[in-house]
Amino acid sequence: MKLMYVGKNIEIRDSLKALAEKKFAKLDKYFASDVKATVTFSQEKNEEIVEVTINLPGGGVIRSEEAAPEFTTAIDKTVDVLQRQIRKHKTKLQKKMRGKNESIRFDQIDEAPAIEADKEPKIIRKKTFDLRPMSTEEATLQMDLLGHNFFVYRDSSDDQTKVVYKRKDGNFGLLEPQI
Repeated sequence: MKLMYVGKNIEIRDSLKALAEKKFAKLDKYFASDVKATVTFSQEKNEEIVEVTINLPGGGVIRSEEAAPEFTTAIDKTVDVLQRQIRKHKTKLQKKMRGKNESIRFDQIDEAPAIEADKEPKIIRKKTFDLRPMSTEEATLQMDLLGHNFFVYRDSSDDQTKVVYKRKDGNFGLLEPQI
């Protein structure tokens, strides 16, 4: 796995890169050497944040973001989350990647503990709603008024369906379809 480093508001020291290389080497057994991952380091208030995005051939993405008082702890937490995700979604990834480039080494992935059928997540509610044309600002206001974490709307400027969502840092994000 090839790691690329990005620092947001910080300079990444060689010692931090070496630590990340060592810790993320645990994931090398799951991926071929051509798989690319972006490791982003940032600091907010008293927390150090590590975000990892692994881009799989064929369009898949595995991602984790963890915060801790020190980068060492945040890196460890990120590696653990990524390993859990890989184990949990092994079967789905195998189906998606079947016949394509063998970038994931499925034989190295342990099986995730079986989930009881009644505890497996499922759709329990279906909701319909009207997509009214509105601006992004109006959509964020509607989301706040409803107390939701996201809001689907039709943008009045380009008539595309978009999603505005609340980020962990308290800011908003916007999902726009690429046509």
